[in-house]
Amino acid sequence: MAPAIRPVQTYADLPSATEVVVIGGGIVGLCAALVLAERGVPVTVLEKGRIAGEQSSRNLGWVRKMLRSAPDVPLAIETDRLWAGMPERIGADCGYRQAGIMYVARSDAEMAAHESWLQSVNGFSLDSRLLGRKDIADLAPGGAGTWAGGIYTPSDGRAEPTLAASAIAEAAMRKGAVIVENCAVRTLSRKAGAVAGVVTERGEIACGQVLLAGGVWSRRFLRNHGVGLLTLPLVASVLRTAPMIGPTDIALGGPDFSFRKRLDGGYTITQRGALFAPLTLDHLLIGLKYLPTLMAQWRNLRVSLGKDFIEDLRLQRRWNAVSVSPFERLRTIDPPVNPGLNEEAMRNLVAAWPVFNRAEVAEAWAGMIDVTPDSLPVIGPVDRIPGLTLATGFSGHGFGTAPAAGQLAADIVMGAPPLVDPASYRLDRF
Repeated sequence: MAPAIRPVQTYADLPSATEVVVIGGGIVGLCAALVLAERGVPVTVLEKGRIAGEQSSRNLGWVRKMLRSAPDVPLAIETDRLWAGMPERIGADCGYRQAGIMYVARSDAEMAAHESWLQSVNGFSLDSRLLGRKDIADLAPGGAGTWAGGIYTPSDGRAEPTLAASAIAEAAMRKGAVIVENCAVRTLSRKAGAVAGVVTERGEIACGQVLLAGGVWSRRFLRNHGVGLLTLPLVASVLRTAPMIGPTDIALGGPDFSFRKRLDGGYTITQRGALFAPLTLDHLLIGLKYLPTLMAQWRNLRVSLGKDFIEDLRLQRRWNAVSVSPFERLRTIDPPVNPGLNEEAMRNLVAAWPVFNRAEVAEAWAGMIDVTPDSLPVIGPVDRIPGLTLATGFSGHGFGTAPAAGQLAADIVMGAPPLVDPASYRLDRF
């Protein structure tokens, strides 16, 4: 079951032509459309299901610079500025609060890793700092855990996934963007090899530029055009509590739990130390590319081979403009919740902060994340298909960096000076 997002009245009819088509109505694609509309560029967003129906509304809502790899920090820094200005920009509250993020560590080895990260980003003048046990007790009172220490970034924050995408979509439409739901893009139309438009289930739209922001679907779309993209799916299970008095407004992650305060007074909680990996054919095809990551993180993965493998095989990998695409056969990926992981999260959290023993679980859901081998997104052009740009593979960080990632993607699409250097995000880096 997906969390309820605020519905948006989108367009019913397709334009016959536009300048830019954005494939995918997740928050990154919507942020790109907002930027393009503000610049006076005709843009149409096409979503196979409903806007933000997948991971854009199912994520944890964290907005962080902390523990991002050094190449990703400039984008995260720009994100802080853009999230802070979002209410005035779109005329709505997305729930963004710069309340800080803290991680606590059980071992000296974990603390050494935090210290190593701080050294790696020393040139960015971040406000991140290491914490001792007393610091943790002061910032998040009532804890029962015995921590080796922690790391804290006061300028990190959070926003509300069930509010943000809807508000950004409405603002983009007020500024001239066209957004159409329940309209899958089957394929690109091309002229002399370059993008000339898109063919949808409802007809063709002529355009000169396409931005693919399709999340976990991007690999399948590109493969049908002979373009490889290294992403694999992981599933996170999440729960939210009813409103309660908790230990802190700081978003806090432990080795095997995390929590953050919600705008509605409850908390969003997950088992931070474990993700579910439903094996698919792609794991066999490209899994070796992930070997270093798997060796480092294998304890954090719960692997399953079964129904997911069969269902993935049933979705075709080749189709044409006149055949029903896999995006029409499965409008929204809605993975089942893993109750065991959510129970682990609550058990571990209660042991660390006993106040959560009073928590009433109000809702649970799961979301599918598209993960690259280095956990960095792909934001940049596809050299083999002029006119096609990617903004995908965000590895669970798409919501937090969406305002900056969307702007960077819009810059690349229009050939404008980029918000940050996009070299670390190029497709051919793998």
